[in-house]
This record gives sequence, structure tokens and C-alpha cells, in this order.
Amino acid sequence: MPPVTKLVIKPAAFYNAKGYGAEESVGYLVRRVMTSIGQGVDQRLEAVGLTNAQWVPLLKLHLGKGTTVAELARECQVDAGAMTRMLDRLEAKGLIRRVRSTEDRRVVNLELTAEGVKAARQIPGVLCEVQNAHLAGFSEAEWTALKSSLSRMLANAQVLQDANH
Repeated sequence: MPPVTKLVIKPAAFYNAKGYGAEESVGYLVRRVMTSIGQGVDQRLEAVGLTNAQWVPLLKLHLGKGTTVAELARECQVDAGAMTRMLDRLEAKGLIRRVRSTEDRRVVNLELTAEGVKAARQIPGVLCEVQNAHLAGFSEAEWTALKSSLSRMLANAQVLQDANH
């Protein structure tokens, strides 16, 4: 068993092993919310012919967050092989095309087709509708506090990740 690394931040003491209930953990609740949002987005984008796994790289391409398989894989946090297979499906649907770089023949750039642009432009509206539906009854202050709290958790996660690498 590898040695346990020291935490570089002082952890909270909200949970303890005695009487731990997974269904009340932040991780469990966040995962359930993400699953529900993902299902809602999937249902709405089904009409456009996109799955959850497909709309993410399509939107990232549209937003200029990557132009190669490797860049897009990093942005989407998946391995290059999985991204290649996903891009094959998007290409088969006529939403993207691969274009060999004129500067470096080893590089293949990714571009949205006109149909891909049309599909990608629908994604932000769907994301807003689904997320707003999940935030029904929240005040603007509660929404801001939720985003702030989640951002703080992500900052803590980054500190922990940096300490372990």
C-alpha cells in the first residue's frame, strides 16, 4: 500500500466514519445533481441528435477551447483514444471535419461544419434552461453562494491535487 500523503490544508470535520451516511455527503449530492442535469440536457439535445458525451466537445470546439484531438481531450478530461472515437461519430454525423495543418503535416485540426455550428449554437440555451429548472426557488444570493461554495471546494481540490503530484 502506498504511503498516505500529508494534507497541505486543514480539513473540515463535518464528516466522521461513525454514523457516516453516504446519501448526505456533498459528493453524493453533487453527483446526483450532475446526473440529473446531464439527463435533462441529454433529453433536450436528443432532438438535435447529440448525446451528453457528444455535445461537450462540440461546444468546446465552437468556443475555441481546442482545435486538435489532444487539446480537446485535455479540455474534456478524457483520453485521446476516447476523444478520437467521439470525433469519429461527430464527423459521421457531418458536424465536424478534420483538416490537415498546412504548417505541420503531422497535425490534424478540427473544424465545425455549418451543421456543427448550427447544433453548437443550440447547446448554451439548453444548458441554461436545464440548470435554471434545477435552481427553481433559489434566490440570486443563494445561487451566488452555491457557486462560491463549489468554487472553494474546487480550489481545495486543486491544492490537494498539487500536493500529491
